[in-house]
Amino acid sequence: MERTRTISNADIARMLYAYADLLEIEGANAYRVRAYRNASSTIAVMSRDVAEMVHQGEDLTEIWGIGEALAEKLQEIVTTGRLQVLDELEHKLGPGIATLLKVRGLGPKRVNILYQQLGITSLDKLEEAAQMGRIRELRGFGEQTERTILEDIERVRRESQRVLWAVADQAVGPLIAYLREDPNVEIVSAAGSYRRGQETVGDLDVVAASDVGGQVIRRYLQYGEVEEVLSEGETRSSVRLRSGLQVDLRVVPRESYGAALQYLTGSKEHGVALRGRAQRQGLKVNEYGVFRGEERIAGETEEGIYEALGLVMIPPELRENRGEIDAADRERHGREGALPHLLTLDAMRGDLQAHTDASDGASTLEEMARAAQERGYAYLAITDHSRHIGVTNGLDPERLARQVEAIDRLNEVLEGIMLLKGSEVDIREDGTLALPDDTLELLDVVIIAVHSHFDLSREAQTERILRAMDNPRAHILGHPTGRVIGERPPYDVDVPRLIEAARERGVILEINAQPQRLDLDDVYAKAAKDAGVLMAVSTDAHHATQLGAMRFGVMQARRGWLEARDVVNTRPLEELRALLRR
Repeated sequence: MERTRTISNADIARMLYAYADLLEIEGANAYRVRAYRNASSTIAVMSRDVAEMVHQGEDLTEIWGIGEALAEKLQEIVTTGRLQVLDELEHKLGPGIATLLKVRGLGPKRVNILYQQLGITSLDKLEEAAQMGRIRELRGFGEQTERTILEDIERVRRESQRVLWAVADQAVGPLIAYLREDPNVEIVSAAGSYRRGQETVGDLDVVAASDVGGQVIRRYLQYGEVEEVLSEGETRSSVRLRSGLQVDLRVVPRESYGAALQYLTGSKEHGVALRGRAQRQGLKVNEYGVFRGEERIAGETEEGIYEALGLVMIPPELRENRGEIDAADRERHGREGALPHLLTLDAMRGDLQAHTDASDGASTLEEMARAAQERGYAYLAITDHSRHIGVTNGLDPERLARQVEAIDRLNEVLEGIMLLKGSEVDIREDGTLALPDDTLELLDVVIIAVHSHFDLSREAQTERILRAMDNPRAHILGHPTGRVIGERPPYDVDVPRLIEAARERGVILEINAQPQRLDLDDVYAKAAKDAGVLMAVSTDAHHATQLGAMRFGVMQARRGWLEARDVVNTRPLEELRALLRR
């Protein structure tokens, strides 16, 4: 039976974010832009379907951060599939102009100049203008900016073909549920980069076990979210969903399911290393199983594949050929250096970065506390922004002192959870902090972070952050590389030096769990672990619903080989307090 097509939360979030981009280019009020970005982030991680809420006549203003005006926009998107103000602004500015914001060195003001003076509305036009030397002639640009633009365009093109893991996740759940309803499907799972927890996903691979592949494929093609059928066969088919995500389904016999799942999960490098190991043992491994000569000796389960190769099962997040095969071998044979016992979501006892409506958040202090309480947390750090040029409406010392008093009062009536007094303090260009030391002394948690001057040289940016880390009141370095995936590349900074400095100074490094950040990345997270540096996995929640982003940060931590002992907010409150008294 064909499913009724309904607009997904991912679709809604994408429209709101696109509108925020265009508003920013047009020079709209910063608060208005932020309202749409916050709404987009909220809806992207919601467990409830906004479309379902609309159809049931529920009050959309009950969603955190959604007022009357935004509620009307959500109603419009759900009922019409469009957002008129977005269509009008795209018609005015050009549908591809927002992509220019992803190019290193181009902010809203510069994109507006390029549009007004050179008529640039797409990457192709930007590249053409740069190649002709026209950009350097504009006031405020110059030859170096033009060269940077040319160098970065290819990266933007490459990344635009992938989506955030969190966006792909919106599509995966309903699709897998649909396939599981088919009585001909014995077992089914997503595979590929999605299953490995990579921060972005290209095509989505899905593996199903069935003896009647053709019937499974034909029902799959009736899925209500299918926009276009790209290929169709008796055992495999590719479609493009309405969200734009390409999904490749492979149907295999039950006896080959584990082998196919392992093969299609990847990574390519992990698979090559496994095949090399098999050859050295006189075996052959492929998507059909593990073979000794013509005899299949494993294939039905992934565990069986690894066992046949003399290994314990390797978690999907680790399959990047970064030492996991040797570690699995050592564990199988009881030697030191085995696979880590990876961090799990239920090990998290609290969240160490959260914002309220006192700065740029959308929820009140009490709303954030109640939401954390509902998640079973023992503590939540309230870390509103300091007042500085990087973030509007930040707290100066007087406002922060009043918030500290408010937190103390609320803690007196809260049960089962403790609010920690904190701040996300801007690192100024010279490396000093945007709040005085006597104010920082009032706080339980001090996060230091860069929110401005992203274009400093590598040496200047590194020295700036190192100086901030020298302050003994700094506990955590937040989103250490400043990247926004698909939107803004990391600033040029020597991360290994930051890791070494964190080890020497006892500074905790953050994995920011917002799906568009996931900063530190998995490679640097493992480097920090190997150096003995402690980490915090924090949501950077700007409204209560965003506390649910913790699972994205845990996924990134797992890819970085992190265990519960490596992450400070798995500790009981008193143990955490002791760690913060460095």
